[in-house]
Amino acid sequence: MSGAGEFVIYHNPACGTSRNVLAAIREAGIEPRVVKYLETPPSRAELEALIAAMGIPVRDLLRRQGTPFAELGLDDPALTDAALIDAMMAHPILINRPIVVSPRGVKLCRPSQAVADLLP
Repeated sequence: MSGAGEFVIYHNPACGTSRNVLAAIREAGIEPRVVKYLETPPSRAELEALIAAMGIPVRDLLRRQGTPFAELGLDDPALTDAALIDAMMAHPILINRPIVVSPRGVKLCRPSQAVADLLP
């Protein structure tokens, strides 16, 4: 995920929220490591670690709009966390963004103002 003290953003440059969060981090004087997760998706272990660090249910990390969410039937409450993670691994566009890793914690920064909790 990140070295001690390092900021990392799992970023999609096509996403306005992701661009706003990256700009806010840079405006705070921090140059984060930018992971374009659609080009370089996290490994399963990294994704599981991010979810655990955020303390959110796996389902809360699923992106619904502009993804194969509906076609894959991911709204089925019977699907296990493992099945949902399998879907995110097969289709990284399903991973909601931006995820920010910081010395203050890990957070899905939607809305973009949520990044303020992670900045010094």
